[in-house]
Amino acid sequence: MAWFKKTETENRISGELKLDIWTRCPSCESHIYKEEWHNNLNVCPKCNYHDRISCIQRLNLLVDKNTYVELNPDITPIDILHFKDGKGNYKDKIKETIRKTNLNESVITGYGQMNGKKVAIAIMDFRFLGGSLGSGTGQKIFMAANYAVEHHLPYIVISASGGARMQEGMLSLMQMAKTCAGIAQLKKKNLPYISILTDPTSGGVSASYAMIGDVNMAEPGALIAFAGRRVIEQTIKQKLPDNFQTAEYLREHGFIDMIINRKDMKKRICEILEFYQR
Repeated sequence: MAWFKKTETENRISGELKLDIWTRCPSCESHIYKEEWHNNLNVCPKCNYHDRISCIQRLNLLVDKNTYVELNPDITPIDILHFKDGKGNYKDKIKETIRKTNLNESVITGYGQMNGKKVAIAIMDFRFLGGSLGSGTGQKIFMAANYAVEHHLPYIVISASGGARMQEGMLSLMQMAKTCAGIAQLKKKNLPYISILTDPTSGGVSASYAMIGDVNMAEPGALIAFAGRRVIEQTIKQKLPDNFQTAEYLREHGFIDMIINRKDMKKRICEILEFYQR
């Protein structure tokens, strides 16, 4: 009887509501309640897949509430080469990315407290042009390192990047040396530098400041690489292991020190800082 049949609109709304309360894990494809997914910090409760999160989410996860002060928020990318490609020009892409992400660069930097311990911190965001390392990114990381040195603070950098920003050419590649030079000043002052590698950390970022921490830690399953898998296989004419370029593979081969679940990251960082203070 038509009395008990849903209309097309009712069926559509019902379907949308059902879809809206679920998310699907990109790894194991399990269906998880969105509320449970978010409460678990965007980590799958079934397979422990760590999904990407924004720099603001990570900031709220690591830094004590109401203690964070941002440094150099007005630094933005500069289209010094007037770069254009088949998809448009770099200048317009910058404006659109700033509008979408509400960020001015692919990293936010500042200082705050972690369980009451004051730290300098830089957090990259993959949403901003693939978390690429541009001249503004490098400048912010460098200046935050200088702040850490001047105020005698430990420095923590969380990387999430596809590598150097091609639209800025050599200017982006120069940031590899510049950021490492800033971090070298920390070592002269015996200040701890903790590098956290998240998915993905690759290219010029993995070849510079991301891998020179006093302690290098990563999230489970994070892609950590320099060149792409296919490029390497074509170069060496060999098939690479299935887990190649994962955090687990790098720990096994001594490139990183530890793999820490997202929910335990703040606690472990604070334990390391306590060790350095002894």
